[in-house]
Amino acid sequence: MTRFTGRKPCSQSPATPRAKSRREVLLLAAGSSAAAIVGMQRASAAPEQVAAETKKLFGDKKLLDGKIKLELPTIAENGLVVPLSFEVDSPMSDTDYVKAVHLYAEGNPNPLVASFMFTPLSPKAAASIRIRLAGTQNVVAFAEMSGGDVYTTRKEVKVTIGGCGG
Repeated sequence: MTRFTGRKPCSQSPATPRAKSRREVLLLAAGSSAAAIVGMQRASAAPEQVAAETKKLFGDKKLLDGKIKLELPTIAENGLVVPLSFEVDSPMSDTDYVKAVHLYAEGNPNPLVASFMFTPLSPKAAASIRIRLAGTQNVVAFAEMSGGDVYTTRKEVKVTIGGCGG
């Protein structure tokens, strides 16, 4: 019969973890390297991807400058929350209005940031959002007009702390 004395039983020393074999260490290193390489390849889009996306949307239409006022900070301290606002100069009448605005970030893993659709009933073609940017890159805006014209503008944003995992 054991008697309770109020003292805790002696604790045994914790079991020492088993040493990893050379094979396990090499497999772990190889797997980590492969994951890092795949991650780096997917990490950002390229300007060519944005060009391919716009070709899908607009075909061979000529891209015109002007009409889009794109407001972004020149330097963003944190890529997680970068304020973006745009306004397209248009009368927004039944015959002349902005159909859509598409925003792309050339260095993000997924280059399409946002798309906005408008109708003649919209008072103006404008919006403000906060976006994530993976690093210093160009943000490109495309405005598709009811008459078929497509206007574009771009602005470079320097990001000091990346927002898409960087």
